[in-house]
Amino acid sequence: MKTVDLATKICKAASDKKASEIITMDMRGVMFSTDCFVVCSAQTTTQVRAIADNIQEELEKDSITVTHREGYHEGEWILLDYGDVVAHIFREENRQYYALEQLWSEAKIKLYED
Repeated sequence: MKTVDLATKICKAASDKKASEIITMDMRGVMFSTDCFVVCSAQTTTQVRAIADNIQEELEKDSITVTHREGYHEGEWILLDYGDVVAHIFREENRQYYALEQLWSEAKIKLYED
């Protein structure tokens, strides 16, 4: 599956669980380990987990499995690594604190619109 298609599927799955401020960050030329970040926010740890669960469930329908997952137990910032695309699901306060958009400011950012 193409990177853009995978990122779109992740964005859609996050949107289905009411994630906010969903963006994609083009990491090509900025980072060597992945081509794209999908970043989104949730209001509670329960919602963070629900978004992560839905992303995994929707991608598994296409036989796409997560290669690495971090932060699920805490539910403050969950990282789902799909190789070319890495999803970051943040509780709103943590997204502001870690500020990936500023940290990787060289990346091209695109707002997801359902």
